[in-house]
Amino acid sequence: QVQLVESGGGLVQAGGSLRLSCAASGPTFSSYAMGWFRQAPGKEREFVAAISWIGDRTYYRDSVKGRFTISRDNAKKMLYLQMNALKPEDTAVYYCAARRAIVVVTTAAGYDYWGQGTQVTVSS
Repeated sequence: QVQLVESGGGLVQAGGSLRLSCAASGPTFSSYAMGWFRQAPGKEREFVAAISWIGDRTYYRDSVKGRFTISRDNAKKMLYLQMNALKPEDTAVYYCAARRAIVVVTTAAGYDYWGQGTQVTVSS
């Protein structure tokens, strides 16, 4: 069993930055692929970024490429999402997710554990 707790959300002006963190519990964090997803009001949850179990491969949705960076620290059992040049359309609840496999996928259905989410609001 893995428990995930996100933090770092908040209100920021367009063009600003935020760093989301996800603290994981459980002994097998380092063997899980990890991802960030987001859900805006009235919309479906969508993929944002993912990272392989060892951190050597990363994946991003097109709209965040060059602005967001996903990273992980397996020793600390932490996942991060550095978000720069934020836009109002990035406003959503952001979720950390863990997949019980080393192969990375970009669909929400492929993840087994989820955090409670953290709100990110970008004002124009």
